[in-house]
Amino acid sequence: MARDIEAIYQEMLAAFAAERGETIEAGCDLAVRLHAAAAQIQALEMQADWVLDQSFPQTARGAYLDRHAQARNVERSPAVKAKGVLRFRVDAAVTEDLAIPAGCVALTAAGERFVTTEDAVLRQGEQWAEAAAEAVEPGAAGNVAAGAVGLMAVAPAGVKSCVNPHAFAGGADEEDDESLRRRILDTYRRLPNGANGAYYEQQAMAFASVAAAKAVGRPRGVGSVDVYIATQEGLPGSGLLEQVRDWLEERREIAVDLRVLAPTAATVNVSASLKPAAGYTFAQARTAADQAVRGAFTGELLGKGLTLAALGHLLYGLDEVENYHLHAPAADTPPAPGALPVLGSLTLTEMEAV
Repeated sequence: MARDIEAIYQEMLAAFAAERGETIEAGCDLAVRLHAAAAQIQALEMQADWVLDQSFPQTARGAYLDRHAQARNVERSPAVKAKGVLRFRVDAAVTEDLAIPAGCVALTAAGERFVTTEDAVLRQGEQWAEAAAEAVEPGAAGNVAAGAVGLMAVAPAGVKSCVNPHAFAGGADEEDDESLRRRILDTYRRLPNGANGAYYEQQAMAFASVAAAKAVGRPRGVGSVDVYIATQEGLPGSGLLEQVRDWLEERREIAVDLRVLAPTAATVNVSASLKPAAGYTFAQARTAADQAVRGAFTGELLGKGLTLAALGHLLYGLDEVENYHLHAPAADTPPAPGALPVLGSLTLTEMEAV
């Protein structure tokens, strides 16, 4: 730890007196010079402390922690955009097909923007059509409840309104230092040797779209291994499963029966009553809780289960929430290597006044 400037200065005065046999008067030119030198020495000590911190993964931060990660073949998980669907409506059934091009931008009341990623067609005789969409900016802020999107930056010709019939989900912020640090240190605790579970998990995590991986040894007897993977959004698609399978097939042990699988979805229905904190409305508390709960159900829960305590801590930790009562789930979701807790229904009501 860097010493205080005054402590360094006093040491310098004492050293000078010991060598010369005389003291320095306060305010003289030499005293000023020594005080300035003490400040520079303190800066060097602080720099040395900082360099020492960045030299070890236990204390490194930011880009320097990323370098430790690269040395262990680990990468910081990037921010992910929330995905969902936008529904475009007209007042009366159209008399001819109406094209809705990709790139249409819609907003929430808070200004969170979403853009369609595919062309859509409102067919003759219909009053609405849907198009896949994603948040413009990556991050958990894009996880918004059903009906939250209701404004259009520029409405397509003929379209009167739009809404998201289902929640946007799967958005995640860039992995923070503490999460990345845990994964780096885990590579030292569970050293991959080309044959153990840690090896297969770390190889699967080489894909940026894989948020979590769990290897299960001997599911079909000696010489077999199952690797379950999940994306930030949750269950992986068939394309990603094939990519990871091909990657691991080239790197597996000889004669190993390898399978890359999607986990089994363990649906968790959440219901809670909320009391908004002072200065907040229930609508604000509900919006914050909805976003927080949806953001918690990511692929990173693979094999971990979900406890009531974790859900309660999530709700109680919100600035907008003073108190809560959890009605569902009634019990913890137990951990299982091949299971992924996924959010089913989410019901948030206002807590009745006592």
